[in-house]
Amino acid sequence: MPKGNEQNEPATTSPELVLESLADGVFTVDLQWRITLFNRAAEEITGHRREEVIGKSCSEIFQSSICGDNCPIAQSLYSGRPLANRSVLFRNAAGREIPVSVSASPLLDEAGNVIGGVETFRDLTQVAELRRQLPRRFTFGEIVSKSSKMENIFRVLPEIAASPSNVLILGESGTGKELVARAIHHASPRAKGPFIAVNCGALPETLLESELFGYKAGAFTDARQDREGRFAAAAGGTLFLDEIGDIPQAIQVKLLRVLQEKVYEPLGSNRPVKADARIIAATNRDLQNLVREGAFRDDLFYRLNVVKIHLPPLRERREDIPLLTAHFVKQFSAQQGKEIAGLSEEALEILMAHDFPGNIRELENLIEYSFILCHGGLIMPQHLPDPFNPGGGPMTGAPEAPASAPTLEESERQTILQALERNKWKKMATCRDLGISKDTLRRKIERYQLSHPLENLNRR
Repeated sequence: MPKGNEQNEPATTSPELVLESLADGVFTVDLQWRITLFNRAAEEITGHRREEVIGKSCSEIFQSSICGDNCPIAQSLYSGRPLANRSVLFRNAAGREIPVSVSASPLLDEAGNVIGGVETFRDLTQVAELRRQLPRRFTFGEIVSKSSKMENIFRVLPEIAASPSNVLILGESGTGKELVARAIHHASPRAKGPFIAVNCGALPETLLESELFGYKAGAFTDARQDREGRFAAAAGGTLFLDEIGDIPQAIQVKLLRVLQEKVYEPLGSNRPVKADARIIAATNRDLQNLVREGAFRDDLFYRLNVVKIHLPPLRERREDIPLLTAHFVKQFSAQQGKEIAGLSEEALEILMAHDFPGNIRELENLIEYSFILCHGGLIMPQHLPDPFNPGGGPMTGAPEAPASAPTLEESERQTILQALERNKWKKMATCRDLGISKDTLRRKIERYQLSHPLENLNRR
């Protein structure tokens, strides 16, 4: 029989038993980055047995893109604060990349001294697979969307692609008009033929005419030999005429003849040439208003406007921002060889509040810029350029687009300079702030010739 109150005493649970029962992987390291503890969930997620990893360097086991200065444990040790829910990729024992959500914090002894670090990680493989499957439900060609407006367009695009009719694509600059034109071409019976794109607004009248229709030797001073135009190059395929609203009246007349009679004459020739190209035109201008003003021929407008597609601006399809962001992150990760998992919730919230006057092209350029400063893991707010970077000043509502957008190099220089000033020119603090290595910061300082104001004063 138990004595006294022994039967009422609660059963004690050892810390080791708690760790073994967790679904999240847990491991600890000492100050030399050697693994000192590895729980059962860590074994299951990584495929490594604890007997194999105890005493080894954590970077040797995990082979993650953020091992080193961007390591979550390292950053938590440098800052003295826990780091929570950072998405990264590491390789398991079979060499397969595993997406995980990582949290880390310093490991203290009873006296409060730092003796190492502890990291927990959760397998996000199923979440990542669901995210990959989601955009597949809303795609046409390489176009990614989940908005109802774009879904309505996707519904009719296969029929448009199958027809031989001319197509007019309307939408603001950067909404993806050429991408839609390419998708129509690749889904059409002309898919095996060429897709030829011409920016009509970028060429003067004389050059545009020869570019479209070609010329014969001797047609003008420098025409030493025959040259075929874009109509000839697009034979059997599709000719995409971008910025069609900017073409001059004289070219409009010749283009109208091609659409009506399916023939054209190269410069310097009076022999008609058969045109065998489907026409897809696009503009960010109001063609009907140009017709009323007399700047665009009404008969040409009606010839082009057989099938009309209007692409909504990104501000009217904000639900697509996360999808498009994930698409561009994947694209730039492959191009630049970086393992970046995506955007942090804070960075994504900043983007969701922006109106994107430059539409999808602006978002793509923004993600490309972020890849300059982000070396692994998640893109954080500090990796975004002004006016998105909260370090550049408090944000109230949607940021306004700058009157003259700086280049990526100018934005990067300004970002690094502001971080240095914020951290009183302390290099390690600046590295932690930006999430970059000491070598990277040194190279950027040298490249942009940045120096402390006191250094400049002492040189005088």
